Amino acid sequence: MTRSLDGLVFAPVADQAPGQVGTRTRFAYHEKDGEIWAEYAGGDVVRGQLVGTRAGDRLDFRYVQLKTDGTTSSGHCLSEVVELSDGRVRLDETWEWESQPGNGTSIVEQVT
Repeated sequence: MTRSLDGLVFAPVADQAPGQVGTRTRFAYHEKDGEIWAEYAGGDVVRGQLVGTRAGDRLDFRYVQLKTDGTTSSGHCLSEVVELSDGRVRLDETWEWESQPGNGTSIVEQVT
């Protein structure tokens, strides 16, 4: 299993659609006994939370967020934990909104 995500900070490598998570968003991850959770904010996101589980190198979580325009949204994400050659961690994500139409993939990498 890849190292713990506890205490790591991640940022997207590319912007998503307008009004969503982008390169200015930062995710502060926590992990304990197979549980994962994170707080995130930045860009068009005022405040976001995610919570879920980890089994090996696979994360399964739900997320909710408040955007700068005052709207909220929620969804589901499956991520694969990948250790990069420089020792940092990357999450390869497949996500889908549950509160609105839309789905896609994204990559977040550890900020050092």
